[in-house]
Amino acid sequence: METPPGLSLVSVLSLLGCSLQVLAAALLTHRYGGRSSPTDRWILLWLFYDVIVHLTLEGPFVYMSLVGTVEESEGPLAELWKEYGKADTRWLVSDPTIVSVEILTVVLDSLLGVLLIHAVLRDKYYRHFLQVTLSVCELYGGWMTFCPDWLLGSPHLNTSNPLYLWLYLVFFNGLWVLVPILLLVQSWLRLKGLHAVREDATRADKKKL
Repeated sequence: METPPGLSLVSVLSLLGCSLQVLAAALLTHRYGGRSSPTDRWILLWLFYDVIVHLTLEGPFVYMSLVGTVEESEGPLAELWKEYGKADTRWLVSDPTIVSVEILTVVLDSLLGVLLIHAVLRDKYYRHFLQVTLSVCELYGGWMTFCPDWLLGSPHLNTSNPLYLWLYLVFFNGLWVLVPILLLVQSWLRLKGLHAVREDATRADKKKL
């Protein structure tokens, strides 16, 4: 493949749009998560960003893919996805695997994200059940997005351009691998700590007997 030149206007505007999503997530975290611990504020920042991305970017992608294709669509969001399609052409042509994963992501992951935000803010007992479930769903979605293409020799991925490879494919997709893994570790440590507290309480009760 021919290596495209540097950043285009569309790529700059797309990155600006992503920055605005981060800003919106930060404002929501500041508004609602002020009383949370520093760790939970970082988690809330991610969760707000996660839900915003699913609803405002991936939601329109699903719609465009169900009524036609991104390649045939027009408008700012279509241009954004066409830009990403330079790195992975499957997003341009309503690839069944991609669309199936994205439908699940938009519907299920967005719902889990909203419920988890509520659970974190209200310190609900089911918080870590949701956190583990959402993290596994995100990791599964990433696996099913790339594994089928890897098994075919990655014919749809453009890795010849550093922008497409490291920013579009590695960085943006890598966020949805790294952060869910960190959330799983956090849930593991939290649940382990709760189990240790219960064991200490059980030992104390036995000593009283």
